[in-house]
Amino acid sequence: MAAPAYRLVYRCWSPQQIAAKLRDMFPDDPACHVSHETIYAPIYAQPRGSLKQSLIEALRQGKPRRGVRRTTAASAGFVPEQLRIAHRPEEIATRLVPGHWEGDFIKGAYNRSAAGTVVERKTRFEVLCKMDGCTAQAALEGFTRQMKKLPAFLRESLTYDNGSEMACHAELSRRLNLDIWFCDPRAPWQRGSNENTNGLLRQFLPKGADLSQVSQTQLNDIARLMNGRPRKTLNWETPEEALAKEMAEYAKRVALDS
Repeated sequence: MAAPAYRLVYRCWSPQQIAAKLRDMFPDDPACHVSHETIYAPIYAQPRGSLKQSLIEALRQGKPRRGVRRTTAASAGFVPEQLRIAHRPEEIATRLVPGHWEGDFIKGAYNRSAAGTVVERKTRFEVLCKMDGCTAQAALEGFTRQMKKLPAFLRESLTYDNGSEMACHAELSRRLNLDIWFCDPRAPWQRGSNENTNGLLRQFLPKGADLSQVSQTQLNDIARLMNGRPRKTLNWETPEEALAKEMAEYAKRVALDS
């Protein structure tokens, strides 16, 4: 079990991802197969102490007990009527084409620091953005700086929470040449890929941390870990692999059209 332990602790894979990868690596050797519940069981069966604590901390969300759900506070903010999610084109919901993103802030201690998170809806590829504060201007500069690095064909739209940090949304839309849509109040499921990712990110950026001390390089390293994990929703491909396929397909189409 050395390989599963390595992936759990050092590569930050979940037990389900480890179990799926073992089946993929050894399809004809049932002796090497193990269910994700089998991996969870000895972790939570450990007696109280530092060993159990370190194993639980290696899990994705660090839950003290199996099955405990975390809750988040809802936020409210002004949403321009014409940009409400109800008016968003249906094609975005289908996840058939890349370039449509979901975004949010994750806040640090006392809501005084933040990092921006954006997740591509089709490939689940994640980009993390260093923020110099929690203001709308900080969001404008932080999202612009990182999303500008994406190829233009991958900047179609951004669906965001209705937090006040998006007050400069019109300028962000102009800078990135993408459409911006706002979720309804207290409806995090409308940007479910991003909401799920934010929960997973707390393994690396825990609540109560001072996120102003986290550099863009560190955020890039965290994003690389997240994008290198196999995902069940991607048929156990990684977001990195899924995005590479989309970029290859785009390059092929461009070549044929030229």
